[in-house]
Amino acid sequence: MKIVLVSLDQAWENKNENQLKICKELQLIGAYHPDLIVFPEMTLTGFTMNSLEFAEYKEKSPTVHFFSEYAKKMNCYIVFGVILQTDGKLPTNNLIVVNAEGELVAQYAKIHPFSYSGENEYYSKGEKLSSFQYNGHKIGLSICYDLRFPELFQALSKDCDAIIVIANWPKKRSAHWTALLLARAIETQSYMIGVNRTGIDGNNLEYEESSLVISPNGENVKSLFLTEYSNMYDIDLSVANDIRRLFPVKRDRQIEMYKDIL
Repeated sequence: MKIVLVSLDQAWENKNENQLKICKELQLIGAYHPDLIVFPEMTLTGFTMNSLEFAEYKEKSPTVHFFSEYAKKMNCYIVFGVILQTDGKLPTNNLIVVNAEGELVAQYAKIHPFSYSGENEYYSKGEKLSSFQYNGHKIGLSICYDLRFPELFQALSKDCDAIIVIANWPKKRSAHWTALLLARAIETQSYMIGVNRTGIDGNNLEYEESSLVISPNGENVKSLFLTEYSNMYDIDLSVANDIRRLFPVKRDRQIEMYKDIL
């Protein structure tokens, strides 16, 4: 499976400018015929707290339409972030997956809003796990701050061979990002696919190139440099099951003993 991670330098709260950047990027990426392209959290806005201003209804979302058209054109799956309106509640911070036919095949609303930045005051939390199927394998979905909650990843890894994390994770905590991705990969024996933005946001927070893929054995997967923002990784999703069979850590988990903390 050929995966392209796009570490986009997101223009702050500017959907049109980000669309132009993405169009240029996808034109360059297309020559490599990826199976899956992954963009950072809140792809067209950056990590804004102006949720009501930028929220869209899923059924008529211009952001979903934009990426769906490109998925069809490029004959690949695309993962992106978008703010979606909910009836009678605050909007949610979402990860959306569209397939090569441009169909929306998975939606995940962030379960853990980042209270440290006040995200919980502007966004409703999600209430269910989500994943999608690709060639007989399940791929789990998560967003940024979720990465600090290992229970979520254990739950996803019950039937997922890889887990995607899309993020706006600042440079000043980048050591945590790398360490947590590595830990989640080793703990769950799953591929961890982490995509982070670059540049400086509207709050003057700096982001560095830190997107990466880690194997179920805890090894960094080598990438092929494509563009300023994009790198491609070639992975075999069946490796997760092979490692779990050879080193069956999950069968030794004592779930009954953990219930007091869950």
